[in-house]
Amino acid sequence: MTPEERYRPLFEPLRIGPVVAPNRFYQVPHCTGMGHVLPQTLAAMRGVKAEGGWGVVCTEYCSIHPSSDDQPHPFASLWDDGDVRNLALMAERVHEHGSLAGAELWHGGSYVPNLASRVPPIGVRSMPSRNDPVQSRRMDRRDIRLLREWHRAAALRARDAGFDIVYVYPAHGYLLSEFLSRTLNGRSDEYGGSLENRVRLVRELIEDTRDAVGDRCAVAVRFSADGHGDEHMSAAEAHDAIGLLAELPDLWDFVVADYYGEEMAGSRFLPEASLETKVAAVRKLTTKPVVSVGRFTSPDTMLRQLKSGVLDFVGAARPSIADPFLPAKIREGRYEDIRECIGCNFCYAHNYRGAAVRCTQNPTMGEEWRKGWHPEKIPAGSGGSVLVVGAGPAGLEAAMSLGRRGYDVSLAEASGEPGGRVARESRLPGLAEWGRVRDYRVGQIRRMANVALYFESPLGVAEVREFGADHVLVATGARWRADGRGRTAPGGIAGLDAERVCTPDDLMAGARPAGRVVVYDDDNYYMGPVLAQLLARHGAEVTYVTTSSHAGYWSEYTGERPATHAALLADGVRVVLNRALARYADRNAEFACVYSAELMALEADRLVLVTSREPNDALYRELAGENPDGSEGSVRAIGDCAQPALIAHAVYAGHEAARELGGVIPAGFARDRLVR
Repeated sequence: MTPEERYRPLFEPLRIGPVVAPNRFYQVPHCTGMGHVLPQTLAAMRGVKAEGGWGVVCTEYCSIHPSSDDQPHPFASLWDDGDVRNLALMAERVHEHGSLAGAELWHGGSYVPNLASRVPPIGVRSMPSRNDPVQSRRMDRRDIRLLREWHRAAALRARDAGFDIVYVYPAHGYLLSEFLSRTLNGRSDEYGGSLENRVRLVRELIEDTRDAVGDRCAVAVRFSADGHGDEHMSAAEAHDAIGLLAELPDLWDFVVADYYGEEMAGSRFLPEASLETKVAAVRKLTTKPVVSVGRFTSPDTMLRQLKSGVLDFVGAARPSIADPFLPAKIREGRYEDIRECIGCNFCYAHNYRGAAVRCTQNPTMGEEWRKGWHPEKIPAGSGGSVLVVGAGPAGLEAAMSLGRRGYDVSLAEASGEPGGRVARESRLPGLAEWGRVRDYRVGQIRRMANVALYFESPLGVAEVREFGADHVLVATGARWRADGRGRTAPGGIAGLDAERVCTPDDLMAGARPAGRVVVYDDDNYYMGPVLAQLLARHGAEVTYVTTSSHAGYWSEYTGERPATHAALLADGVRVVLNRALARYADRNAEFACVYSAELMALEADRLVLVTSREPNDALYRELAGENPDGSEGSVRAIGDCAQPALIAHAVYAGHEAARELGGVIPAGFARDRLVR
């Protein structure tokens, strides 16, 4: 059997009610940070996914009414005719490539504070919003009637905008989930009490939606396969609810109750296809097509989902961001060209911050409209030679992209392996999949005759000058500081016992301090917690101290904060919050409360400082300083050498430098305008 024959089931059409999906690749609804704010950016991004072979491409959560306003998170909306014109752009771009477009209708209920609309939130009972000091208003019968009217009107707008699939969305804790909850739903009428009554509103919205869209659109339901937590709806009740509704929709989109810890879990905590058992348990309850997710990156795993009968459609959010052309590459047998999702959740973090989605693996994500970047196409260069110094994430991306543009590229790496920080960090607990950033780019480079990769090649100014390249990109990275300089102590920390201080670079180079070790985290993302786990697993008595109120605070944005703290506790790490390092000497570390002058002492044989990084930019500064006018000329610093940040920033910087080399005028910051 040839590979093309093997994966043929993934490309078979399948009917969803009145419409037919061209294949089994289904981009499920996922947030973008674009929504109603950036309609052209959204349309271009979704259109590229359809071009890449995703047979169904859906919106993010799409508000049906101003009483469902999740600002500052930019959601989609179908409140009026202007919204119809905005979202029609997306449907048109998706249809250009023969794919189906889906709209996920949504009401946030008590979850949303309605910061922008100032309409009082509504809920099955008065409950606090997730993050704001406001509560919802208890719904009465009139509110239920209005909700059905709003939902029907939004379904009609979705149809008029050109969508092929319209969702009813009783999941993830939003309004319809409140009605399903035995704890929240205390109604004594036909919408409360028994499971059949609590499901009634969902049933009515399915029927209303079908009546509104007729035979023009399919009706989908997104539902939790294992309930909403035992206090709200147990797994057994969820199965019974699905049974009550089994044949009403045209498609079931199954999720799970634990959104952050399971459905959206990063690769640090859960592997591919982690929802399979729970979805398989409910698949048998309906004859209608089923889609679900699992951060699928392997074509074999995708195929197994179909052939085992667990899924009819392979659902994806993050993998479709990392590689919009994943289906096309499988169809064409170009498996080595797939940019596999690394499960870092950098994409989700930016929607959470109210910014357009971006990706560590795919630097073009979010720039399809604003800069005209395409994930598989890059303009030819003007010719010449380029020397890239440093084969970390920025250098690898730059060299690969420049090679695709036709430049003669030499990539010089001082060490004996490619990857830079990616190579080092991917050996830490839970970060193995992050090595895909290196593996994909090295694999592509090795197939390019015009790109040469040299190891054990440290270069100074004289060597760079002697090399004589037309352009030089300096990607020499950064090193962790050992003086405590960071957010809390911008001038550093005086009186550190340097002989007993370690940095993350020391640990990644193989150092394993024993005894009583304090990991001091003023960086507040993944590095501090991961190093604490590393040392604890090697037998050290580890105390993790952070200046923040939570372990790995920034992982709040990636959805990993609870799992981060739980992992530390599971490895026996003591966690101390809201403390800033004041002094370390004589194996005694003193920490000040960030809110007062109170000091706390900890005995520490070694201290690991995770504070901030110093750019390794000496080579760049010396090369750039050779220009009499002070300009950079043909020398450019990229990645951590210019701006220490996350791996995604380094990849983006390398890609941007490669695209702009040779006189390409940057597209700048085009303003996305609403289509009204």
